[in-house]
Amino acid sequence: MTAARRAVPNRRPRTAPRPPEGTPPRAELARQARAELADAVRIARWADTECGRGACLPPGDSGTLSAEAAESAAASLKLTPHQVQADWDRARLAGLVELHGDTARSGWRLQAWDRDDGAVLRGWVALFDAWSIAHPAPSAFAPAPVAEVVEAVPQLLSLLQLSEGAFLVSALQDLLEQRIAELRTERCEVPYGGGIPEPRAAAEAAVPDGVVRHPGVGTFGAGTPGARTPEAPPQLRTPEPRTPDGRAPEAGPPAAGTPEAGTPAAEGPPSGALLDWALDALVSVGALTVGDGQARLTPLGNWAVWVKLEQICVAAQSPAGNIERSAEDMLRGCARLTPGPARDEYRAWLAARPSGSAVSELLDAARGDDALLRGLAFEALRVVGAPAEPAVRSVVDEPGLRPYALMWLAEQEGVDPDDPLAVLTREEATWLWIDTAAAVADHGEAPLLVRHLDSAVQGTVPALLQEVRAVGHPRTVQVLVALAAAHPDPALAKAVRRAAFQVHTGEA
Repeated sequence: MTAARRAVPNRRPRTAPRPPEGTPPRAELARQARAELADAVRIARWADTECGRGACLPPGDSGTLSAEAAESAAASLKLTPHQVQADWDRARLAGLVELHGDTARSGWRLQAWDRDDGAVLRGWVALFDAWSIAHPAPSAFAPAPVAEVVEAVPQLLSLLQLSEGAFLVSALQDLLEQRIAELRTERCEVPYGGGIPEPRAAAEAAVPDGVVRHPGVGTFGAGTPGARTPEAPPQLRTPEPRTPDGRAPEAGPPAAGTPEAGTPAAEGPPSGALLDWALDALVSVGALTVGDGQARLTPLGNWAVWVKLEQICVAAQSPAGNIERSAEDMLRGCARLTPGPARDEYRAWLAARPSGSAVSELLDAARGDDALLRGLAFEALRVVGAPAEPAVRSVVDEPGLRPYALMWLAEQEGVDPDDPLAVLTREEATWLWIDTAAAVADHGEAPLLVRHLDSAVQGTVPALLQEVRAVGHPRTVQVLVALAAAHPDPALAKAVRRAAFQVHTGEA
């Protein structure tokens, strides 16, 4: 769609935002991400080697490595089967291993791991996004409060990022309580027992085995104002008095109507224990460090949260106002934009809806009759990146989408998009040339259609005309007629018109 994109007026693209001061260079961030995922890469490469020997690994239940494969990997890599399974799970979450039906094989990120810093960082961000899956909550925690904490953690991370330093774990505890209360209010829920927080003793007693308590975790303070946006961090109250070991003084007998000590409340485990689990999970993926009652984002975590805050800002400031429109209307709104502003629109539109439904809507728009929208839909899918890969693979057999899907998948694997014959057959490349020409004819200017001749893989107009007639694209006649009308060479224009007539009448 290069020619089609050039068919629009030139507009100055907006300057991309810069990361905050002190953020390590991209290469250093990628080095840190490689270090965090080194064990996952090792198990993924072992699996890739096994597939190369013709022994592709069938996954076990829910995508876990089968017991036989885990034993084999443990012996080969000198690890325990438990370590192998943990590394396998992280490799799947980071996109280093992909499941295709009953077979597990290496993902495209593994192929690009040593040469593409972008693929490395996207892999680590995928793991970061899945922190609650990479380090599951203990079974003693009920699903509802766990879901509340998962929903509340992004606000805590945004405050950590904006604080540009360490943050008291006790303050995070207060903020977590406040955010959970807000979420319940938004759902019009009334907590059982009047919503009185549990005593500290109950919080300590309800901590399941295997969850490390972080000293300095306090109880919710009723006087703590809420913080609904990252631009306005709350004014935190002074932490309550504590004993030398960081614990709160022992609470007296519980008031009437409150749960007895050691008895979980109706809402589930106390948020102090849940916060400990969330902090442990974020530490395990390399996004956070915790010590001396304080939490701090790692450079990787700080960069990832900044990127996500920027995405939220883009979504809230949809430059051309397309954020609430359908995929087709959004793409039409982007048709007159240059690539930079168009990508801003795609990001804003995508950030406002679930990835799966957004990808499906874009593919539906690509199936329409407008060739320009087809090309723009796949441009938007490039912004989605790896999460769109399964859906794009599923349309490879659709004739109208096949060339676009194959080119998209090849770009994900690092193939040069300017060399279509490296990915497509000659017939598919010719079909794509006609489809792009149709977009230019419908939405561009006549000189651009003439210049589009230079991108044909055939190299000469006679060869192009001969192969165009055999492809069977539904817009072939219209494209050739428009090309004949636009071309300044009378002899060549006549040959193109003759070819259009022959296609129309079905002549050989």
